[in-house]
Amino acid sequence: MRDFRLKVFQAVAAHLSFTKAAAELFITQPAVTRHIRELEEELGVSLFERKANRVQLTQAGDILLAHAGRVSDIYKQIDFDINQLRQRFAGALQLGASTTIGQYVLPSMLAGFYQAFPDVKLSLLNGNTQQIEAALLDKKIELGFVEGKTRNTQLRYTAFQEDELVVVAHAQQPLAKQAFLSLKQLAALPLVLRERGSGSLEVVEHALASHDMRLDNMNLVMHIGSTEGIKSFLRHTNCLGIVPVAALQPELVGKEFRIISVKGLSVPRTFYFVHLQGKPSGLSATLLQFIRKRYNRK
Repeated sequence: MRDFRLKVFQAVAAHLSFTKAAAELFITQPAVTRHIRELEEELGVSLFERKANRVQLTQAGDILLAHAGRVSDIYKQIDFDINQLRQRFAGALQLGASTTIGQYVLPSMLAGFYQAFPDVKLSLLNGNTQQIEAALLDKKIELGFVEGKTRNTQLRYTAFQEDELVVVAHAQQPLAKQAFLSLKQLAALPLVLRERGSGSLEVVEHALASHDMRLDNMNLVMHIGSTEGIKSFLRHTNCLGIVPVAALQPELVGKEFRIISVKGLSVPRTFYFVHLQGKPSGLSATLLQFIRKRYNRK
């Protein structure tokens, strides 16, 4: 039902590139050019300025882009309402999840949702918390699942699961013999953490700050872009890592990693549903209701 020319316009506006828009939509660049030209002729204005190899939105293009997002949302809601009337849940739902949730928490939930609603096409963007929030604001996804302490006022956050980050060492490394550490000892020992922008690192920083400690005061070996990367690094080095309990279950059962208690340090955190301000609608609301009902989330 959606006007394809509007979709082409949004793709060009997102990438500021006719070539990248063509690749995203699986059409040729001349086809992209034709659709934009037809849209400009219909509206009687130029939507893009073409300067050498660069493309920029005109003032009219900015106006159309603002309305195009709302039009897309209306189309999606029409599809949802009509399918609901037909007692058929169908359509496409773009999701985003921060790394830990996307790898360890969400897959089983989405598998259950797919079994219940096989006609809904799901896509999942993975990234750190900042990247998922940015994707929501850019309307590249409709619903996100994130962790962390900071909040963007343009987004609405709803807690749905608790987790904890713990200090670990690989069982075969000498540091695993340490059953307990003081905060002073932790600061002196080699440590690997998640990258900047991740919710995990943000939560660790807040926990350390409550003890007047900063990352600058730690013996930080490196930042790594995923929990799996940290675990792999720890398998080959005598270092400590701080990782989520949710990501450690197989290794704890197999006694591959050992949790080391740090006196006075607790790093709890909460996972959140996040979406643009207002109530979620359509398939987003259906997915949230399904997760709460099936998995007894908050």
